[in-house]
Amino acid sequence: MLTLLRIILIPFLIRAFFLEDKLDGAHLALTLFIIASATDYFDGLIARKFNAASKFGRMLDPIADKMLVTAVLIMLVYDVQPNGLPRADLIPVMIIIMREILVSGLREFLAMENVAMPVTKLAKWKTAFQFFALLALLAAPLTDSVIVSGQDINTQQAGQVMLWIAALLTTITGYQYFRHTMREGFKDAKILQVKLIDSKE
Repeated sequence: MLTLLRIILIPFLIRAFFLEDKLDGAHLALTLFIIASATDYFDGLIARKFNAASKFGRMLDPIADKMLVTAVLIMLVYDVQPNGLPRADLIPVMIIIMREILVSGLREFLAMENVAMPVTKLAKWKTAFQFFALLALLAAPLTDSVIVSGQDINTQQAGQVMLWIAALLTTITGYQYFRHTMREGFKDAKILQVKLIDSKE
């Protein structure tokens, strides 16, 4: 149910960017993103604590995550700062989205080959940087700066830096997953080997 709630919240989050009052829209978008992210955390916590994971949940959870992140990234590129620049740089956004498409395709192929694709530690760091980048960029219209370890840090700039770091980690982990697929998915076959299918089957 929490996974479904995460998906249901996405259209409302997108709608928040089109509100006439930009501050109200920023408040709503940030609040909905935090709620959606919290559902992801508590969904996993409940599943681990009560061993209540279902096939439907395992299937839908990563899809919901990708839908949420992609929607927020696109809207941050669409939305502009007072200086006319997009709230998120286009290049790291494209890198992150294309990597998600790549990895989804690799996972689908490996599933057909009955090969698992384990999540790497670096991928977890990528997810963390990506989350805090989106959090900072969504909060930027509401607060110009935040205090971190006694230092006054510009919220928008911090979000952009973390987004670029996430894009870099995304590129590295995307390559790692691709290499894993080439190594494990083609153990007993030539990569360019063509398998003829009997039309009578």
